[in-house]
Amino acid sequence: MDKEFAGAMEALEGLLFDGMTIMAGGFGLCGIPENLILAIRESRVKNITVISNNCGVDDFGLGILLQTRQIKKMVSSYVGENSEFERQFLSGELELEFNPQGTLAERIRAGGAGIPAFYTKTGYGTLIADKKETKEFHGEMYVMETGLTADLSIIKGWKGDRFGNLIYRKTARNFNPMMATAGKVTVAEVEELVMPGQLDPDEIHTPGIFVQRIIQGSHYEKRIERRTTLPKPSHQQEGA
Repeated sequence: MDKEFAGAMEALEGLLFDGMTIMAGGFGLCGIPENLILAIRESRVKNITVISNNCGVDDFGLGILLQTRQIKKMVSSYVGENSEFERQFLSGELELEFNPQGTLAERIRAGGAGIPAFYTKTGYGTLIADKKETKEFHGEMYVMETGLTADLSIIKGWKGDRFGNLIYRKTARNFNPMMATAGKVTVAEVEELVMPGQLDPDEIHTPGIFVQRIIQGSHYEKRIERRTTLPKPSHQQEGA
């Protein structure tokens, strides 16, 4: 089946509604579906719950959906780079469900695999375990966490074909593969879209069965959240 759509707005047509839950792939600003996020902003859908590692920065990534007050709740593991997120959370405008990062990843993987809940040692004895079921196994205490699913998953791949098969590149792989399995509908954007048969089957990370719609993305900024560099060694500075 040819799953290619002309652009992000076309690929999201008929999928968005107020109050929905959206999973958004990426880790910080790495491997985020930039074009699909922009299309969601333009759609003006509101009161959405977003499941994502974080919420971008103030003017890029998912942060632009905070600017327009489209996000009602975030399910995340790290939100430290976004001052607007902080402001909305502290003022009570934004709900937040914090997860340890590994727990968040496993909750998404479990949801995609049809596993309703699982036990983990992470978070036992902390606020993370508040009001959650706990149980002892082999003398160790565990916290029960539920699997996560979404009405829509938006993900970013490096290469894809018109059947929806995807390849990710390096760290941009992050949360994208598991989120592709956990959405009722998955829409992918890729930097390079090829004809079926042009991808090496052994290199495919997400099979097309998990992807319902795909687009060729454009104009990727690929911004770096915080660039950190080492000073030049002293011998290089002297010879400069």
